[in-house]
Amino acid sequence: MTDPAASALPALLIVEDDEGLQRQLKWAYDGYRVVIAGDRASALEAVRLHEPAVVTLDLGLPPDPDGTAEGFAVLTELLQLKPDAKVIVASGHGARDSALQAIALGAYDFYAKPVDIDELGLIVARAFHLHGIEAENRRLSEASGQGATVLGSIISASPEMLKVARAVERVAGADVSVMLLGASGTGKELLARAVHEKSPRSGGEFVAINCAAIPENLLEAELFGFERGAFTGAIKTTPGKIEQAQGGTLFLDEVGDIPLPLQVKLLRFLQERVIERIGGRSTIAVDTRIVCATHQDLDAMCAGGGFREDLYYRLAEIVIRIPSLAERPGDAVLLARHFVRRFARELKSPVTGLAPDAVAAIDAHGWPGNVRELENRLKRAVIMADGKLVAAADLDLRGPEQANSAAINLRAAREQTDRRAIHQALVRSEHNISAAARLLGISRPTLYDLMKQYQLNP
Repeated sequence: MTDPAASALPALLIVEDDEGLQRQLKWAYDGYRVVIAGDRASALEAVRLHEPAVVTLDLGLPPDPDGTAEGFAVLTELLQLKPDAKVIVASGHGARDSALQAIALGAYDFYAKPVDIDELGLIVARAFHLHGIEAENRRLSEASGQGATVLGSIISASPEMLKVARAVERVAGADVSVMLLGASGTGKELLARAVHEKSPRSGGEFVAINCAAIPENLLEAELFGFERGAFTGAIKTTPGKIEQAQGGTLFLDEVGDIPLPLQVKLLRFLQERVIERIGGRSTIAVDTRIVCATHQDLDAMCAGGGFREDLYYRLAEIVIRIPSLAERPGDAVLLARHFVRRFARELKSPVTGLAPDAVAAIDAHGWPGNVRELENRLKRAVIMADGKLVAAADLDLRGPEQANSAAINLRAAREQTDRRAIHQALVRSEHNISAAARLLGISRPTLYDLMKQYQLNP
């Protein structure tokens, strides 16, 4: 008779033909429902029956116990049946070459024999909590009914970006000026548009202008407009961007680049809500909301005299700071998959997804150019990819196979993933260790061990 308590435990499949090692591994794991298989047929049957989250797989299986061909066949078929399974491959046969091939086929990690039970147990625990995080993200995305989108157009599953989205929703209805602070490529214009679309002004125009892209002598005319004959070439009266956004929202991108003389005129508009066109003799009342953005340190510019402090406080009635892509755990891969699908559709490419080495490389890269850099790399990669999967080489990023030592780099990649997942769980649980451990799908002692290993403060 099946023990109900045991049935509720997460399933761990051990694919191993050595009966002595089977028994050793089976009794080594507390907290898991251990399932044993000794060959390909029984392993695949166990996957269908138990749907294990984590699998340890010996590559030397019958009828080829001294080789790796049968093990690689099991790995391929197993991931076809359960693509989200974390497969930890173990082999004593040509360890480095086997590691590279296993990771290329989609394995989560690799461990060379002879097996150290404690170390393998730690790898298994990490695999379970990573699987749990991914499953939770999928569940939250499905529950939202919008995939992983926030504010209708911004794709994210990170708590940091969700906080930004909630802030945008709260301030959108208040008719105040909003300043978005963040590095280039973090999506400031998308968020500015979201402020407009969520506000009572959504029926009006959303007008955007990049203050850094327009020469200083033309920026005033672009913002305030001009009367016919105001200067050479002014053959007709032309309203400026502020007037065009009447009843709507004007987005001033890179507001830190507005020259000081023009800052005075902009301040007058914000104070009195009237403008004068260049060459004009009368004031024009304009009801326009200002949302601005910059990657510069305006506090330092105000202190140094490069930006008017009174204008800063008019523009920064509400300040929202946007995290960089590196500060949004998991979002780089999430966005990459979105861009692959989008560009494959737009470019009529046969590409269907990302290869495992591309996922690892995307996750490890710092993305100094943020979402814009990621988007550009994925577009180029979809064009350049030879097969159906985008590889790390197509992205011009380092993949695991390019490292000098596969095991060292794999371990480093696992550590980076662990740190992000633990940090995310601690933030979500408000640093409650028990709640964080439940979120990660591991025990409190295991979480404490991981935090001690990575020198993370509770």
